[in-house]
Amino acid sequence: MSLTPAPVLEAGWLRLRGPEMRDFDPLAEFFADPERAWGFGGAETRPDAWRWFASNIGHWQIHGYGYFTIEMTRDAAPAGLCGIWNPEGWPEPELGWLVFAPFEGRGIACEAALRAREWAYEDLGFTTLTSNILPGNARSVALAERLGARYERTYQNVTMGEDMLYRHPGPRELDSDGGAEAYA
Repeated sequence: MSLTPAPVLEAGWLRLRGPEMRDFDPLAEFFADPERAWGFGGAETRPDAWRWFASNIGHWQIHGYGYFTIEMTRDAAPAGLCGIWNPEGWPEPELGWLVFAPFEGRGIACEAALRAREWAYEDLGFTTLTSNILPGNARSVALAERLGARYERTYQNVTMGEDMLYRHPGPRELDSDGGAEAYA
């Protein structure tokens, strides 16, 4: 049962849905792995992961958007997170993603990010989005660029320190370039 007012979005072989209690354990495993979690703020304890999980639920309640759980349609397995994040102190709404270890390398983050961005533009009325990426996170930079985002500037993130801000093409740019599929 979803803990938020998040819609369910279909994305080919993926589904984006609101967080459920069953999503916490894979999220805590992700945050406990220093090699995987460093690009999302670093390794955290299980209680820290709980606070992040609860924060995402609150983010949905406050903003009407947040991180979706990425779910595999074939077996409903939670595969990661993707969505729009804009907590206090953020420069503007961000399109973010993470994929749990067993699901790496399948194009899941790209597929989910395309669908979340489409939802933000079409349903929420956003005209731009960013992706904030820690320096050295080459995989996230590559995905942001694959999605059509371009480096704009480096800034000091209130929780993560130095961060690179990548600007996504807006809905008008996507329409003139043939839509999101042009970046898939």
